[in-house]
Amino acid sequence: MLKRLMLAGFALSLMGVNAPVDYSIQAIRYGVSPGVPVGALVVGGPQDEKVDVDFVVWLIRGGGHNILFDSGFHRERWFKQWNITDYLRPDEAVRQAGVTPEEVTDVVISHAHWDHMGGIDLFPKATVWIQKDEFRYYTGEAWQAGGHSGGIDPDDVQQLVRLNTEGRLRLVDGDNAEILPGIRVFVGSRHTFASQFLRVDGKLPFVLASDNVYFYRNLAEHKASATFSDADHAANIQAQERMIQLAGSVDRVVPGHDALQFQKFPTKGRVATIK
Repeated sequence: MLKRLMLAGFALSLMGVNAPVDYSIQAIRYGVSPGVPVGALVVGGPQDEKVDVDFVVWLIRGGGHNILFDSGFHRERWFKQWNITDYLRPDEAVRQAGVTPEEVTDVVISHAHWDHMGGIDLFPKATVWIQKDEFRYYTGEAWQAGGHSGGIDPDDVQQLVRLNTEGRLRLVDGDNAEILPGIRVFVGSRHTFASQFLRVDGKLPFVLASDNVYFYRNLAEHKASATFSDADHAANIQAQERMIQLAGSVDRVVPGHDALQFQKFPTKGRVATIK
């Protein structure tokens, strides 16, 4: 059987067809914010019900790439504001999955918030991917009168600009873009100005939602995550429905901050193996 698969792959390569990449996916928890009201993250959810919010990056391996979806954070100003516990700096947390920071080849940023873009300086050899409109807005208009810069760290924006001047930044122009073989990004959820989510193709595709879906509860109750504006709530619910279609099952949509992913999938320490 193995010999037939190898011959099939060789035949495809002779025809100029690349065999699909069989990626693995792992969720890596690097911190926790305990006792957050559900209503702060699930629109219309109860304010008197509290949950622990996990801070997570996702490691995708295959095809010669070690890809991080989101980069975490490490700037001191956010620790007290969010009462962060059980923290391990994201570059050290990734080591627990067997990858050094220098081995990370790509970092795909879902959006520019402090806890998702704040670790881009921790992975010195990675190419960083972000939506073109997200880059444009948060390096410009967000800081002008009438702009929206809540949750954006100015130091992170400076790092983003620096990466661009160094040639390590890639701007993704719009929806349904294949940035690497079998790795596609999609927009439309408007958690921030132009947030994106990611699909890892395969026999059983998975969608990594990041903050476009905070919890499994958002999906089960058809409730929006907090979004760029109140007017975007309906669009967020539509985007969640699209994620389910792209994944082929609601069970293969992975929310951004839900501790349940570390119960749903086999877990050792901080690392859950999704696929």
